[in-house]
Amino acid sequence: MSYSYTNSGTQTFTATHAKYLASKVTADLKRIQRLYGAPTDTTISGYESELIEFLKNGYLSEVTYGFQKDDRWIEPTLKYTSRDLAGMMSGDDDPGKIKPNADISNSSFTSYMTYSSAYMNLSEQEREGFRGTLPFKREGAPAPGINGYLSSDKSYSSGGQALDRSSVKSY
Repeated sequence: MSYSYTNSGTQTFTATHAKYLASKVTADLKRIQRLYGAPTDTTISGYESELIEFLKNGYLSEVTYGFQKDDRWIEPTLKYTSRDLAGMMSGDDDPGKIKPNADISNSSFTSYMTYSSAYMNLSEQEREGFRGTLPFKREGAPAPGINGYLSSDKSYSSGGQALDRSSVKSY
C-alpha cells in the first residue's frame, strides 16, 4: 500500500511575518544584553525597526550583531542570513542559547549588514528614500573578520522566508 501527499500554494510575506522574524532576533539580543550588559534597549529597538523594514522589502542578505575586538567578531556574535524558502519547509526554532561568560573585555558591541540584490537593483534615489525611513544611517565599511569560526545553530521562519542563525565560536 502506498500513500502520497501534495500541497501547493503561494504565501505572501507581510509586515506581520517580518515583525515575527525580527522578534526572534530581538529576543536573542535581549539575552545578550542580560548576559553582557549590551546592547542598550534603545539600540535593540533601532535594530528591530531596521530589520523589519529590510525584511519586509526583501532587502536583507545578512546581518551580524555582536562584539568586536581588533576589527574581528568575537563570542557572543550572531549572524543572520536571509533566504526565501521557495515553497520548502523550514524549522522555526526558539531564540536563545547564547553562551554565557565569554571574554568581551576591550570590545564593543556593533552590527554589520549586507544587502540583497533587490536592494542593490534600486536606483540611488530609491535607496536614499528607503534609507530615510530607517532609525539610523549605516556607513560603508569593510566586513570585519572573525576570531574563531561560525557555527549554524538556529533557523527562524515565517511567511515563506527564513533567517538562518550562526554563532561565532572560539577555537
